Amino acid sequence: MRMIFGLVLVAGLALAGVAVYMVQGYLGQTQQALAAERAVRAKLGPMVEVYVVNKPLAYGDRLTKEDVQKIYWQQSALPEGTFSAEEVLFPPHKDEPRYILRPLEKFEPLLATKVTEPGEPAGLTSQLKEGMRAFSIKVDIASGVAGSIHPGDRVDVYWTGNAGGQSGELTRLIETSLKVIATDAKPGEELTVSGRERTVIVEVSPEQVARLAQGQAAGRLALSLVGTGESAEIGLVEVDRNSLLGIQEQVVQQAAPARVCTIKTRKGADVVEIPIPCTN
Repeated sequence: MRMIFGLVLVAGLALAGVAVYMVQGYLGQTQQALAAERAVRAKLGPMVEVYVVNKPLAYGDRLTKEDVQKIYWQQSALPEGTFSAEEVLFPPHKDEPRYILRPLEKFEPLLATKVTEPGEPAGLTSQLKEGMRAFSIKVDIASGVAGSIHPGDRVDVYWTGNAGGQSGELTRLIETSLKVIATDAKPGEELTVSGRERTVIVEVSPEQVARLAQGQAAGRLALSLVGTGESAEIGLVEVDRNSLLGIQEQVVQQAAPARVCTIKTRKGADVVEIPIPCTN
């Protein structure tokens, strides 16, 4: 009986030791996981709640409360213009809806630049800065546009026409880094897929409107995409036929007329000039 009791005691102590070992292992893993989580949180910094869209939205769509939800976002990497309060995104004293200005994908943060003010239409007028105008430029497959142009891109404008010189037509850079605010291409459609004319609308000043209108009337306009972040100033860019082909105009110098020396002699009543060699 004592032997059986001893065996049970030993078995109990062994099981207790295994349990203690397992508990210690679990506690160690838990502490490691908590330490790793604290390290990640310390690296991320504070988190804030922001509104995102819960489904894709296209330009002109009406924004409703059912289209948005809140998620946590890293405060140090928070884009400018986000919404965190419902009363700011959907003012309770205003019944007018907001509209989408730029296509949004699911779970993309909702920014003030991508939606209209309450009651403001999703038209071009809402995208223009004060004092600026919208001007449409016709482009086709031969206009110099490589690939496609989308709202938000920046373009340089080149004019080609006859300036009245002897070298024929010339091409000149007339406007740089104009902001594209709209196109007539549907989402996902390339501007230069078809051969028909397409329309690109740019944001310009009234003076630039006059320059571009004169350019379209007097010649042809071509667009060139500007790279993201490009800020270098561009001087005069002008190419004519001669400079394109490397032809240099030669100036023909006329030779001075040969010197003629004469003497005058009288023959009867007449005076006659007779050529002679010049001595100096």
